[in-house]
Amino acid sequence: MRRSAPTTDDSAPDAAVNTTSPRKLAGMSEIADRYDGYLLDLWGTIHDGLQPLPGVLAALTELKARGKRLLVISNAPRRNTAVIERMRTMGIADHLYDAVLSSGESAHVSIRDRGDRHHAALGRACYHLGPSRDSSVYAELDLDIVQDLESAEFVLNTGLDKPEETVADYAPVLDAAAARGLPMICANPDLVVLRGPLRELCAGALAARYEAQGGTVIYHGKPHAPIYDIALQMLDIEDRSRLIAVGDSLRTDIAGANRIGIDSVLILGGIHAEALSISPGQDADTARLRGLYGELGAAPSYTLPAFIW
Repeated sequence: MRRSAPTTDDSAPDAAVNTTSPRKLAGMSEIADRYDGYLLDLWGTIHDGLQPLPGVLAALTELKARGKRLLVISNAPRRNTAVIERMRTMGIADHLYDAVLSSGESAHVSIRDRGDRHHAALGRACYHLGPSRDSSVYAELDLDIVQDLESAEFVLNTGLDKPEETVADYAPVLDAAAARGLPMICANPDLVVLRGPLRELCAGALAARYEAQGGTVIYHGKPHAPIYDIALQMLDIEDRSRLIAVGDSLRTDIAGANRIGIDSVLILGGIHAEALSISPGQDADTARLRGLYGELGAAPSYTLPAFIW
């Protein structure tokens, strides 16, 4: 796999954001033939953390029947194989998409290859901040997984251990790591995710707190450049006007699409449903949408209540 670059290019200007005129869709069938390659978000778009969302399997089937290239691009802090296995247990079969790319895979490859100065300088002693279920990110790497920050040379952040925990619970660890000036690899830039109807904090929330303390964070995942470098190579479609991203997060899915200059569809019934005062499957008020676009600095080409055909 291609080596991923550091996230230092995040200082580059994003594409202009049009907050006034995204087109409202009733289904993907309205625009499917305009695009050849699809970057599909996972949580909040394809499944809710527990099961496929209504209509998703039919939409995937229709897109594949039309020869579309479907890349599932996820901010999951685990490797591609682990994401695929979880999709299978939910009944999302392999033939419904072409490939998976996770933020955990991007982090794994960058730590392994050390192809830039940021990753080359990390050292080998790694403190894993996150649950054991995310161990695939560092498995098979030439690392010493240490149990105390005093022995660590960097922190690998994959998220909180338990859904009921808060960022405040991790303040002692974050403070101690920041005091030592340890760089942090964040393998999931999401702040929050929906598991069924419940919100759970993600690694990005810990990383945001760490940055606020002056800590250095290297991000892997949407909307940061390294994962898109890999994604575009995997899709192998040179004409970006034939590419589209589909996701439920303005901060990650839509901002990432804006940054690399491709069209996008915002799924309204996901992470922003509460802010938009809608239930899953409902359309949203245009004024509320515009306010959210301005607040988060990203806007889609289209909106769609749910990822349906």
